[in-house]
Amino acid sequence: MTIHDQDLTDAAGCHPMFLGVPSNVEFNKLRKRLLRNTRQAIDDFAMIKPGERWLIGLSGGKDSYGLLALLLDLKWRGLLPVDLLACNLDQGQPNFPKHILPDYLKANGIEHRIEYKDTYSIVTDKIQENQTYCSLCSRLRRGHLYRVAREEGCSALVLGHHREDILETFS
Repeated sequence: MTIHDQDLTDAAGCHPMFLGVPSNVEFNKLRKRLLRNTRQAIDDFAMIKPGERWLIGLSGGKDSYGLLALLLDLKWRGLLPVDLLACNLDQGQPNFPKHILPDYLKANGIEHRIEYKDTYSIVTDKIQENQTYCSLCSRLRRGHLYRVAREEGCSALVLGHHREDILETFS
C-alpha cells in the first residue's frame, strides 16, 4: 500500500506543531489538501526509501516552514519512514534575526543544524549593486547545503519553493 492510500480524515490527530493553529474548517481543508498533494508527489515519484535521512533546507520563509510542517506531520502519522534534519544556512545577511529559527526548532523539538557561511559578502562583491543576487546566491547556498547533507549522511536535500519562485527571480 502506498502512503497515498492511507486516510487523513483524523481531524483531531495532527503533529504537535499544528496545535494552537486555527481550528476553522478552511484551515483544516487546506492542511489536508497540502498533505494529500505532498503524499501524492512522494508516491508518484517514488521518493521514499525507508530508513533514509533527509536534510530539509529552511530559509526562514513560509515555503520552507510549510514544507517542514507537512513532512513532520506525515512522519508523525507513520507515513514517512525517513529521518528528518532541518538545516538553516546563515549566509551573513545584515540584520537577519539569527535567534528566530534555532529558538523555534528547539521549542518544537525538531532536530536541526544551523550552518554559518558568509556567502553574502561574496555575492555583494561579485554582483553589481543594480543586478539581482539570486543566481549566485542560490548556487552558493545549494553547494553548502549539499555539503551539509553529505556530512550528515543525508540522501536527499529537500527545499520548499512556491511555483512563482522562477517568475520572481527573473522579474
